[in-house]
Formats: sequence, structure tokens, C-alpha cells
Amino acid sequence: MAEKFNKTFFSNLFKSVTRLKAPEEMLAEASAQGGLEKTLGVWDLIILGVGAIIGSGIFAVVGIAAAGSADGSSLGAGPALIVSMIVAAIACIFSALCYSEFATMIPVAGGAYTYTFATLGEFAAWMVGWVLMLEYGIGFIAVACAWSNHLVQFLSNFEHVLPAWLAHPPQWLTYDVFTLMKLSESDPSIHIPTLLGVPIAINLPAILIVLLITAILVKGTKDSTKMAGLMVFIKMAVIALFVLAGAFFVQPENWTPFAPNGGPGIFAGAFLIFFAYIGFDALATAAEECKNPQKDLPIGIIGSLLVTTVVYVLVALVLTGMQDTSGPVSLDFLKAPMAYCMAMTGKSWATYASYFIAVGSLAGLTSVLLVLEMAATRILFAMSRDNFISSKFQKIDAKFKTPALLTWTVGALAIVGILTLNLDVAAELCNYGTFTSFIIVCVAVLILRHTDPSRHRPFKVPFSPVTPSLGIICCGGLMIYKSLGAGSSAMLFPLWIIIGILIYACYGYTKNRIHERKVSELGNQEEVQ
Repeated sequence: MAEKFNKTFFSNLFKSVTRLKAPEEMLAEASAQGGLEKTLGVWDLIILGVGAIIGSGIFAVVGIAAAGSADGSSLGAGPALIVSMIVAAIACIFSALCYSEFATMIPVAGGAYTYTFATLGEFAAWMVGWVLMLEYGIGFIAVACAWSNHLVQFLSNFEHVLPAWLAHPPQWLTYDVFTLMKLSESDPSIHIPTLLGVPIAINLPAILIVLLITAILVKGTKDSTKMAGLMVFIKMAVIALFVLAGAFFVQPENWTPFAPNGGPGIFAGAFLIFFAYIGFDALATAAEECKNPQKDLPIGIIGSLLVTTVVYVLVALVLTGMQDTSGPVSLDFLKAPMAYCMAMTGKSWATYASYFIAVGSLAGLTSVLLVLEMAATRILFAMSRDNFISSKFQKIDAKFKTPALLTWTVGALAIVGILTLNLDVAAELCNYGTFTSFIIVCVAVLILRHTDPSRHRPFKVPFSPVTPSLGIICCGGLMIYKSLGAGSSAMLFPLWIIIGILIYACYGYTKNRIHERKVSELGNQEEVQ
């Protein structure tokens, strides 16, 4: 009897955790519940994609990718940075093609989470959704803090015009407590107030920008896209200014040696630049809000990657032509390479150009914040539909046609994260969320091609199974590379996975079984009637 019970129990358990959700069911659910308002066209998608990809990477990461990190932990690619960028773009395109196939086939909110539910089942879908919170949730917090740093640095340029409290605000109002305590170790003059013996630090600019972005997203996706479009225009204008003006100061001798650190330097540069490309996958989470997802999503995803690759290569050519990156460089170059190169030209107008570049970096980070919070909200919206979180978060605001409660909740949680997280460690964890989601989507394409080959696919990944397999190999290789030198984040990622398993076991699994019983009882009642 016990043996039969155990066999039945484990059979039912396995059946539940591997329960698939058919694409037809997802589409019917989205339609029956009203769904999100369809407001996005192909240009809106490209703007969102460019807005997400061109951010802090182009204004800061390119310096480290070209010259290496200050502590020597990462090699620089030198002028071969353009090769690193192309390698990173190719690695992303494999995954982007897989995202495009799913996004056109299942145009509902959720992105990689939704695709996993259709191919790998309930438990795998929950875990992917949980991991995506690393990429979007913690990434949103980290970028908000980076935005704060850029704003403070920008305001300091106007110390002779602005009041002292604004040009140089107290550091305990512009840093999180972990960063401020680390800074105080090297500078004892830094004042850290305490409350009952507990150090107090509040990154006020980061909190204010989170509130502003959240309010804009609540108002509507179309309005959010308009703001993202303005930010994209500003930063693209700034980048164009740098490329056109900087071209006159390029010294071709700076391009030799082309690859000072050889293959390892190029690969290290590709690894860093890969994260500058992250963001195109956020477009898939907004599939439900597209007017014509079958046509527009592939164009938006691939188009944003191509546009940003061209922009990155042009910047890399001018940057490495203006600055010799084969040897040691100034710390200011690593922090803000474009502004530094313009300032070093010695021209009087260069100071004003560096101000424009600072404005461009703020605009770039603002557009990234918009897309990251939107993506996090849409994934949680899909998870609410599937009973993994409270059904209250499915509620659509009657006026703005957006999940207002969920959006404000995400904003509130981000503020809590800004106040409590050690961002140096948290930001590294985002990398694992990204790699995991990319690999899962590539795997999901291979599975659904095998289990449901006759399904209509408005867009098909070319050369399958080669393309998805290359996506798995590229992302898996970069993930292993990161794990070998990641330090504490390599240990924390498994901990995050364990916490996700526990939440599913204690809440998500039970809630789904209750929902199944309710659906079954309702069906039985209809049959009796």
C-alpha cells in the first residue's frame, strides 16, 4: 500500500511540476482578461531596444573593455575592441533570433518566462521568472544608482553657479551605506550619520529617479516610449557629436598594436561589451502590447541590435584613435572615456562638449531604467496570471490601461533594494540571470521544434538546430568564464536558486494546485447543469 501511495504521489508531483501551458491557452487567457493595451509599433520597439542597449556601456564600459580595468583583473582589447564588439553582437544575435521566433508565436507578456512554460513546464517557468528578477529587478536598482552617480558628477561642474548643497550634496545622501563605508575606509573625513548606532545612508537621487520612472510607466507604455524616444535622440546626438568631432583628433598610430593583449584581450573585451548589449530581450516581454507582433517584433529585436552595433563600432574606432590603449591609461578615461578624450584635445570648446556627453549619459541611463522596469513588471504580470504571485497584480488601471499596482510595487521594492543591497555584489548577479534566460530560450526553441513541429511560426530561426545550439555554446561559455573569476557572486547565484525553489515549494506549487481544483470543480458543476 505504502509503495503504491509513494508511486502515485511522485507520479502526480512530477506531472504537476512539468505541466505545460499551451500557447493557445496563453493567448486565450490574455484575450479573456482584456490584456494590455496594444500601442507599440515597429519604431517604438526599435526605440525601446536602442534605449535599453545604449546606456552606461557606451559611456563607461568601453573604456575598461579597451584599456583593461584599473586593478588589472580584466585585460583590454585595445583597438581590437571593434572585433570584441562584433563577437559580442554575434553571440547576442543567436539568442535574439530565438527570442523572435517565440515572441511572434506567443505574443503575450512574460518573455523567456512564458516560453519556458510552453516547453519545459511549471517549475522550470517559475525558476526562469525568478532568475529574470536578477537581470531586470537588480539591474534596475544598479542602473538607478549609476544614474545618481552621473548626476552628482554632472552637478559638480557647476559649483560656481549652483548653491554648495546642490553642487556638492552630502555623501550620505548620494550613496548606499555599503559604498559609503567602503569610501570612508580610505577617506576618514567622510561623515556618516548614525541612528541608534546604525550608519545611515540614503541614495536620494536614485530613489527620486525610480519614483519618476515608475510614475511615467503607470501613465502608459506609449507615453513611456515617447520619453524613451526623447532620451534616445539626446544620447544619439551626443554620440554623433563625439564621433564627428573626435574624428578630427584621431591619430592612426594609436591603432597599433591592433590587439596588444591578443586573443585573451579580445575575449575579455567581448565579455564586458556583451553586457552592454543586454536589453533587446526586454522587447519580448512587451509582445502583448505590440500592434503587429508577428511582423514588428523580429524587426525591433534584430534592428535594435544592428543599430547599436554600428554605433558601438564607430565609437570604438574614434575612441581608440584618440587615446593610446596599449598601455596604462588615466583613471578618468576608465570612468568616462568619451568625455575624457574630448577634454584632452586642449580645445576651449571641449569643456562644453564634455558637458553634452554627461547629459547624454544621463539620458542613456534614463532610457535603460524605463525599459528595465517595464520588463520586470511585464514578467511579474505574466507570473500573476499563472498563480505564482497574487492575482491582485493582474488588475489593469481603468484610466491608463497599465498594471498600476504591480508597477508601483516594483518601484517600491527597487527603493528598498537601493537602501539595503550591496550593489557591487548584486550587479554581478545580473549577469547570471541574463545568461540563464538566453540559454533557456535557445533550448526551448529546440524542444518545441521537436514536440510541435507543425505549429505555425510567423518567424522561424534560420538554420535550426545550428543557430540555437550556437547560442547555447556562446552564452554557456561566457557564463563559465564569468564563474571562474566572479568571486562571491558565483556563490550567491546558487543561493538565489535555492531560495526560488523554496518559494515555489511553499507557495507557488500549493497555489497552482488550489487553482486546478477550483477549475475542476467549476467544470464538474457545468457538466451537471
